[in-house]
Amino acid sequence: MSTGVLQLPDGARLPIDGKGYLMDWQRWSPAVASAMAAADGIELTEDHWLVLYLFREYFEQFEIEPPMRALLRLVRERLGQDKGNSRYLYRLFPDGPGTQACRYAGLPRPVSCV
Repeated sequence: MSTGVLQLPDGARLPIDGKGYLMDWQRWSPAVASAMAAADGIELTEDHWLVLYLFREYFEQFEIEPPMRALLRLVRERLGQDKGNSRYLYRLFPDGPGTQACRYAGLPRPVSCV
């Protein structure tokens, strides 16, 4: 797989894989998420950030990206019933919450993603 570089506004350069995922999830910062989202034409809102931090929390606890059912359950528990559904998450992450939010959160590409 080819690699590339994510250029941050402060001049930092981080290695990414051919699909745009950070090579080292521990080098993530909010600036990384903002740069990735901006490249996709998305401005991150508070709702985006809440989901991104849930992704990172789940990953730190289980060492795997949250599968969709687990993500929906977690969002429902933490953010409320009205946000714990796939429609809500797809409005935030139109390319797919499992892949796009995972990438913005600096996590490895989901196992289920080819």
